[in-house]
Amino acid sequence: MSAVVKMQGVRKAFGTNQVLAGVDMQIHRGEVVAIIGQSGSGKSTTLRCMGWLESIDAGQLSVCDHALHAPHVDRKALRRDVGIVFQSYNLFPHLTVQQNVTLALKSVKRMKATQANEIAQGVLAKVGLGAKLDAYPQQLSGGQQQRVAIARSLAMEPKLMLFDEVTSALDPQLTGEVLRVMEELAAEGMTMVLVTHEMAFARKVASQVIYMRNGMVHESGPAAILDAPATPELRDFVLA
Repeated sequence: MSAVVKMQGVRKAFGTNQVLAGVDMQIHRGEVVAIIGQSGSGKSTTLRCMGWLESIDAGQLSVCDHALHAPHVDRKALRRDVGIVFQSYNLFPHLTVQQNVTLALKSVKRMKATQANEIAQGVLAKVGLGAKLDAYPQQLSGGQQQRVAIARSLAMEPKLMLFDEVTSALDPQLTGEVLRVMEELAAEGMTMVLVTHEMAFARKVASQVIYMRNGMVHESGPAAILDAPATPELRDFVLA
């Protein structure tokens, strides 16, 4: 398996706050990687660096063959390869569901409206929202809006999907809706990295679990490490 993400000695500080203190990890094609850890451990910053929403201070970071530690990064090419979904849906309220999904297809990929609409219909059906093409975000539940955000990323046919605590603002029923979509993507072989607090989901779907502590990878391995941690810190985290 070829590595989609390679991180070596990655460091990132915000002022005097050293958030990433030398992160090393590799993520291979087809893997589903769950990054877990306490607040402030560097999970979301690691994900944001993978998506080039934050630049790194030191180390080497390659994502989908884009060297993000290089002086110049082709952001548009990276955006075509990497899809990112956040806790907040970031949908445009004045656009319909279909228009939200087709916007990047037409502006980034320069696709004609008919082709973009066809792709939008396909990905929205995939996330169970084929009947909501003409709805506006405010007419949808939080779970439905999050699924639109996932469909918007899928429409770009990314090689890698990044999910940052996408269910933390949802109630349990809506969380289940979103996790089912993510589980289906995993079953289809999509390479995914998710920062999550959903331990049951990580156990079920993740091929690799990465536990971060103090801005570094403290323990990693298959999902089974959640049931048999090698370090007392992960054991305390799982039992908390």
